[in-house]
Amino acid sequence: MAGAGVGDGPAAGAPHVLDNPALASLTGPHAHFAERRGRVLRYPVDVSPWLALPGEPDARDWADLAALAGPGAEIPLSGYHSEVPDDWEVTFWVDGVQLVDAGLAAAPDAEAVRLGPADVPEMLDLVARTRPGPFLPRTVALGTYLGIRRGGALVAMAGERLHPPGWTEISAVCTDPAFRGEGLATRLILAVAHGIRERGETPFLHTSARNTGAIRLYESLGFRLRRRTAFLAARAPQRPAGERAAVPVA
Repeated sequence: MAGAGVGDGPAAGAPHVLDNPALASLTGPHAHFAERRGRVLRYPVDVSPWLALPGEPDARDWADLAALAGPGAEIPLSGYHSEVPDDWEVTFWVDGVQLVDAGLAAAPDAEAVRLGPADVPEMLDLVARTRPGPFLPRTVALGTYLGIRRGGALVAMAGERLHPPGWTEISAVCTDPAFRGEGLATRLILAVAHGIRERGETPFLHTSARNTGAIRLYESLGFRLRRRTAFLAARAPQRPAGERAAVPVA
């Protein structure tokens, strides 16, 4: 399971902060969200499903991950590119891409409004109907979310998710089907990117490699492919390695 880096980065072979963006976020600007066990970190379960393993996890790290999530839990391992232990079961796998700003025409949008906790029910409803990816009750706390309303109803949104030092991920880009084709997603991406740039940071994003239409849109706006990645999930063992099953008493 190898992730191929494309373009930017430090010297060949050296890790880049975007190679493990969840770890860089949870040990950096998002450290206040981090729940930790050993070297494993995660966001609170109502904030984001992203969690962070060290670059080369060992048996103790996998045991800590299983203990953090619970026996038999299905755990997202987005961006992980190595093998999982034999007693773990890969339950989901989709190839993905990571794209970075290479010349976005970022600009504020007069119609875009800042979204906050009071808007979460509408945001969750829009996400449920459009499925842009995980968005949970407290995801809005991760950064700036902007929306466009029509007739008072939220019809499009986009916002910030992972926050490695110097970078911010654009996420939850979605538009109500009845309002597609009006360029609302494009406007919100550029508006969110503008806010990121204003902080002196660089926008990036992830999407499925199968989502060729979205990739074409992002590239037309000024994103470029940085690396190929993966979105996967694996099921933790029902009991820790080496622990014997209980034997019924006769």
